[in-house]
Amino acid sequence: ISLHVPWDRPDDPAALRAYAAERGLTFDAMNSNTFQDHPTTTRGGAISYKFGSMCAASAAVRDAAVEHNLEVIEIGAELGSTALTVWLGDGTNHPGQADFRRQFDRVAECLATVHDAMPTGWTLLTEHKPFEPAFYSSVNADWGSSLLLAQAAGPHARCLVDLGHHLPGANIEQIVSRLAMTGRLGGFHFNDSKYGDDDLTVGSINPYQLFLVLLELLAFGGGALPDLAYMIDESHNVKDPIEDLIQATDEIQVALARALLVDLHALTEAQDADDPARAAEVLQSAYRTDVRPLVAEARRRSGAAIAPLETFRALGYRAAMAHERGSGHAASGL
Repeated sequence: ISLHVPWDRPDDPAALRAYAAERGLTFDAMNSNTFQDHPTTTRGGAISYKFGSMCAASAAVRDAAVEHNLEVIEIGAELGSTALTVWLGDGTNHPGQADFRRQFDRVAECLATVHDAMPTGWTLLTEHKPFEPAFYSSVNADWGSSLLLAQAAGPHARCLVDLGHHLPGANIEQIVSRLAMTGRLGGFHFNDSKYGDDDLTVGSINPYQLFLVLLELLAFGGGALPDLAYMIDESHNVKDPIEDLIQATDEIQVALARALLVDLHALTEAQDADDPARAAEVLQSAYRTDVRPLVAEARRRSGAAIAPLETFRALGYRAAMAHERGSGHAASGL
């Protein structure tokens, strides 16, 4: 579980950690929130993030943003997390509103302060996005900016790639390759997008892109998924959230199985022979293979459900959870 503070601020982190552990759950990267004003992050309302947080011209605003991130790290340490993801809404809505370079330098300085305050073994993840809520310029608008910020923050900083945080037509698999080449690829948010940051179910719009992205991740991991901070980051506004997570996980497993089927030797030969048609055939041969029975068998061997969604519904888990919520048994913070 990846918590977003202050939205998911636990009243008792130790109790929440114990509650999660009883259910076989752990806490991954923590997420800080300085892209909206909240009394717990704005010194009781004494400051505002209206004109940015870490990029703000006001030193008091920047200090408050750093303080919030340090608090999130403290909460995360109690929960057993070892990473902090920083996504900023910092930027501008109008030309001339602020100086691009000075904004960037302020963010870099703040991130370095947060980086140096992290416990041993922690990782700082910088997350880029081209727009929202700043629609003229964003400080961390693309993978290049994210890389520069991670490098400025320190040796334990990495870049996080969100599939939805790119303009239409962006070659995300190439971005993954570039960040992997630098050794700064650190995290991944799985979702899908039609227009912008839609947070749709993984693989529901562009499954072939997901396949190609996983192929790059496998290349980075030497044939296995690299040890990164992975997260399914979706908006469950019309689906049951657990059912959407089940479908997303299934789609990732299917795409991964297809990527593992790619004949890398044949692909390299085609690339070296400048034979794009042959290279396309190698990729399509793996992508068109129906790997669903293979994935189902893998789940069976690991003691999981062959058909997860059908099993979830047939065993009445939704009704059981609704009853538990109605009885007040669910722990605060979940």
